[in-house]
Amino acid sequence: MSRLNLRLLAAAGILLLAAATQAQDTNVLKTGLENFEAQTGVVIVRGAGLVGEVHAGSGVVSVITKESQNFRSGQKQYGIAIGVTKVPNALEDSTVVDYDELDNLINGIEFVSKANHSVTSLPSFDAGFTTRGGLRVFAYTSIREQGGVQAAVQGPHMANARLLLTPAQLAQFTDLVKQAKAQLDKLRTAK
Repeated sequence: MSRLNLRLLAAAGILLLAAATQAQDTNVLKTGLENFEAQTGVVIVRGAGLVGEVHAGSGVVSVITKESQNFRSGQKQYGIAIGVTKVPNALEDSTVVDYDELDNLINGIEFVSKANHSVTSLPSFDAGFTTRGGLRVFAYTSIREQGGVQAAVQGPHMANARLLLTPAQLAQFTDLVKQAKAQLDKLRTAK
């Protein structure tokens, strides 16, 4: 085999290995709470409470507080789950957000809610915040609404789990995340 063929074969092998590694990464637990709940050989007690929902035209965004405890050690982890449900299939794409990421999420949503054409000198933009778990909240220039800006929330697991939100719905979503953080703050101080 010539050197060129060997190099091409090696390059193809490296590309296949990289693609396989990337494909395996989709099942990796990305948040501390997910990893905590995945412990084996111990009893994990999971608590959850619905904070609220934002009903948008084509679906619902839900915010749920989460508290998980290793029953033996008493160690606890906190966070929220954000579900994006699209109608008519009603499948929910749920994303876990760790407690230590909530302030950044709130700040990110607030930035996105104010994003307009002044964020860049170019004619179109996309401004977004993505959590460790892959939830994305973003605003972008809408082609359909010439010059208009639209906002959306998108889960990481289903390609069609993108839900458009009006400015009022985005503000309601921000308020739900703030309420969830306040509830978790109370749980954490009541230890």
